[in-house]
Amino acid sequence: MTDTTLESLLRRDRSIVAAAIATLAAVAWIYILWLAASMDMGGMSMPETGMDATMPMDPGMDMDMDMHMGGEARTGPLDALLGISPRPWSPVEATFTLTMWVVMMIGMMLPSASPMILLYARVGRQSLRDGKPFASAGYFTAGYLIAWTGFALVATLGQWLIEGTLLTPALASANRVFSGVVLIVAGLYQWTPLKDACLTQCQAPIVFLQRHGGFRSDPGGAVRLGFRHGLYCVGCCWALMALLFVGGIMNVLWIAAIALFVLAEKLLPVGRLLSRLAGSVLMALGFWQLVAAVA
Repeated sequence: MTDTTLESLLRRDRSIVAAAIATLAAVAWIYILWLAASMDMGGMSMPETGMDATMPMDPGMDMDMDMHMGGEARTGPLDALLGISPRPWSPVEATFTLTMWVVMMIGMMLPSASPMILLYARVGRQSLRDGKPFASAGYFTAGYLIAWTGFALVATLGQWLIEGTLLTPALASANRVFSGVVLIVAGLYQWTPLKDACLTQCQAPIVFLQRHGGFRSDPGGAVRLGFRHGLYCVGCCWALMALLFVGGIMNVLWIAAIALFVLAEKLLPVGRLLSRLAGSVLMALGFWQLVAAVA
């Protein structure tokens, strides 16, 4: 019997889903690179702010220059942490920043979620061949990305709170105490039981499905299952994502390094060992930043 076009496509579903994931991640990375290039040398103006977000500072300007260069010389290392006074954002600027974070999370997290998404697609293909209704992997992926969109919203709020106080115009840490605290918190979290529990759920798709009732045949159930899986991934990686505030939200090399570590942590058999090793290094760097701040 000659295969129909649909059956031929279903046989190739793994390739189709993999290509879709790769395309979506590639588009996200292209957007990130474009933003980073736009910000290079003070070239990007934030929407409707009336000012250049990365405008070079005039050495003669008497406006918190020390804050942008470290924050310690004029006000002391703790003043910037205690004196946060966020500047109001326009709706366009807030939307722009949220979009930036959402796209960045898609580019960083989709590759590490691909084993689970491909597994879901494979089971869906088999169910359709058996004549059973089954929600496509797209619903599961949508639920997963909704969870990371929630994280992006929190990250956007965090950026708003500390922008211009604890961040340089290039959106990197402007305060050693702040850097040290973030590094230590991220390092400590790598050693916690919560980190281990969330990482286990992300490392083993089959285990995740067994613990949460298996695959869902209805679209709503698939979205909820994807959202739950996304929450575990947020629980696994939120502290690593917080490091973007240290190395630079638009530092492409820093973004790529974190994304590669997340991928290795989830896919390699030594993922837990990598977590603890990274945690130790992060804590050491954090204490070094604190010592340098008070020296």
